[in-house]
Amino acid sequence: MQLSQADIARIFRAEYGRAVAVLTRSFGDIDIAEEAVQDAFTTAIERWPKDGPPPSPAGWIITTARNRAIDRLRRESSRRDRYEQAVLLQADEPPAEDETVHDDRLRLIFTCCHPSLATGAQVALTLRLLGGLTTAEIAKAFLIPEVTLAQRLVRAKGKIRDAGIPYRIPEASELPARLAPVLAVLYLIFNEGYAATSGSELTRRELCAEAIRLTRVLLSELPDELEVQGLLALMLLTDARCSARVSSNGQMVLLRDQDRSRWDPAATAEGLRLVQRCLHRNRPGPYQIQAAINAVHAIAASTDETDWPQIVRLYDQLLAIQPTPVVALNRAVAVAEVDGPQTALQLVDALAANLDRFYLFHAIRADLLRRLGRREQAATSYTNAMERCENSAEREFLRRRLAEISRS
Repeated sequence: MQLSQADIARIFRAEYGRAVAVLTRSFGDIDIAEEAVQDAFTTAIERWPKDGPPPSPAGWIITTARNRAIDRLRRESSRRDRYEQAVLLQADEPPAEDETVHDDRLRLIFTCCHPSLATGAQVALTLRLLGGLTTAEIAKAFLIPEVTLAQRLVRAKGKIRDAGIPYRIPEASELPARLAPVLAVLYLIFNEGYAATSGSELTRRELCAEAIRLTRVLLSELPDELEVQGLLALMLLTDARCSARVSSNGQMVLLRDQDRSRWDPAATAEGLRLVQRCLHRNRPGPYQIQAAINAVHAIAASTDETDWPQIVRLYDQLLAIQPTPVVALNRAVAVAEVDGPQTALQLVDALAANLDRFYLFHAIRADLLRRLGRREQAATSYTNAMERCENSAEREFLRRRLAEISRS
């Protein structure tokens, strides 16, 4: 079987997090682990096209990377003590396919998302160490200079080393609190892919796919955690609509106007199954409730046939658990479908002090005013939304809406 460099790169990306996690445990140093896996990739590029892939690519990558790390430590006399420790560790090393690999990946996830690291560092480390994305790819996805992203990674790894952040799975008593930032980082990555905060593209599908893949990894390690199931369901049900969000000429399409035949049926079905599984356990959390809201949308044939009262009830439940202005704003959108735009507008206006800088607050307010026939006020709100929106595709949508009400 002939493999191209692209084929080998895909295999390495899929196995990167596992290999780095195992080697971090062995050598106690993330940089050594990363360098070793990169060395293994270089060796694979040379050998695999001629020899074909090994029977177990994951095992080959880990074994080769471990050997390269030991060779490198042997050459660096200043790290002699680390080399000697590594040799001892290697002697007792379990097979690469041992089930402890799962614990290693879980340790790495919690290390990347340790609460002492800033959110930007957590995201960058998660995508680099577990996702296997290059520094250039992450910088491009988040529209920041590559040098800035590289410095962020260096500082984050330095803090893990210097502050002695433990490379371990939290104790059972710590897990709920420590799991929350992990889920938040994965959801942030997904949201940046689904609705890019800036740039010219409405979506960045590669980030959505990576967030879903990493959440699947987390679920494989914590199969009984309902909020992990809920987050995966939420991502799948949301991502299923991605193709319908953009028209054939590249313009944004609102949920109510989407061609639902373009929604991904496989992703929708899997998301609905996960929601059902969570409902049977009856221990709702914020991600499970948001997944349930998206499930109500998914089973409706159209906006008019959507069970909006049920969505409002679910938002009431979410607001009780997560009483944030953004949740209240989203609830107001559902209230508009049940009690009309005037009632919803009153709810939205009550959030002005907290959400004035949030472009969606002004966009939603503009739409409610448009539906009420208050065109001048709607135009002002559309203008306010455009001034605060950094994504050019969304800003173009707002510009078209502003032009429509100006002509009417």
